[in-house]
Amino acid sequence: MELYLDSADLKEIDEAFKLGFLTGLTTTPTFMHRGGVKDIDKMILQLAKKVPILQVEALGETAEEIVKEADRQLKMGLKKETTVFKIPVSLEGLRACRMLRNKGILVNIHLVYTIQQAYMAMQAGASYVCPLVGRLQDQGHDALALVEQCVRAVNYYGYDTKIMFSSVRTVEHVRNAVDIGVHTITVPWKLMRLLTDNHFTA
Repeated sequence: MELYLDSADLKEIDEAFKLGFLTGLTTTPTFMHRGGVKDIDKMILQLAKKVPILQVEALGETAEEIVKEADRQLKMGLKKETTVFKIPVSLEGLRACRMLRNKGILVNIHLVYTIQQAYMAMQAGASYVCPLVGRLQDQGHDALALVEQCVRAVNYYGYDTKIMFSSVRTVEHVRNAVDIGVHTITVPWKLMRLLTDNHFTA
């Protein structure tokens, strides 16, 4: 199971990646703004130099706008082989996903709340499909059942897609992800630091 850090804090990122075995970093401009970052592009380029794989947003109203934004970020210095563009699930987002995948660009379809959304993302060739577990549970949904359905669909139909367990709120969520057999998880540093804690090994 791939392990990503979910952060935009440079101190956290430096500390986490000293471990030497993280797959990559997921981040958003929202995280960066909260941290007082003014130049988002500069920050993205800085992060890309620190981590093996960077997952960042490419947003737009239409598929063409989304693709244009992804292309813009690649032209400013991101590498196609080590960048995954996060796109919210929608018809335009899925069309953009197919267009980007046709160019060999990696895509994470996120904000997924239903198995039918996940299925459409798999059909579009998404590299990652990302249900938001914590947020779904906040709204009273059985998020773990959704993740299980997504993993089963990928494994049964043979899609070249990884299911990413995201919106991780507790250590229990990480246990859930491992138990379900999800392909990848992204975890905040405050929780990742707790994953080796146990009173028997204290």
